Amino acid sequence: MAKVLSVNISEKKGEQKHPVPEIRLKLRHGIDGDAHAGDWHRQISLLADESVDTMRAACPIPLDAGVFAENINTVGIDLKSLPIGTRLRVGETEVEVTQIGKECHSDCAIKKAVGKCVMPTEGIFAVVVREGTVRAGDEIEVLK
Repeated sequence: MAKVLSVNISEKKGEQKHPVPEIRLKLRHGIDGDAHAGDWHRQISLLADESVDTMRAACPIPLDAGVFAENINTVGIDLKSLPIGTRLRVGETEVEVTQIGKECHSDCAIKKAVGKCVMPTEGIFAVVVREGTVRAGDEIEVLK
């Protein structure tokens, strides 16, 4: 079963995100209180813990939740293989995948330390389709 491991926000762009007890997803906006919220195609970012695991052995920096600036850490779902347009039920909410990966910032601390970063190839982005609250432990389901 796929589930949410951590939910994370940052108040300013360009900062790592930090875990919070829950996040509130708003339609056509993203996450209440997150710097990347707004009416655009990358309202929410998701990253699988399995992707982070591929870097843990090689990275001298602790790879805690939010270190890649992701909003939702997951386990048990191959996010990077989901096609654009896929809808996911995340807890009581629903999101739609709009982008796979993104360009890595040149000043990314992880890329500087290790020489690579997983977010550009394995992180995904989505927009909010149904509002609600998401917490660690919530189930994730790929919708048909």
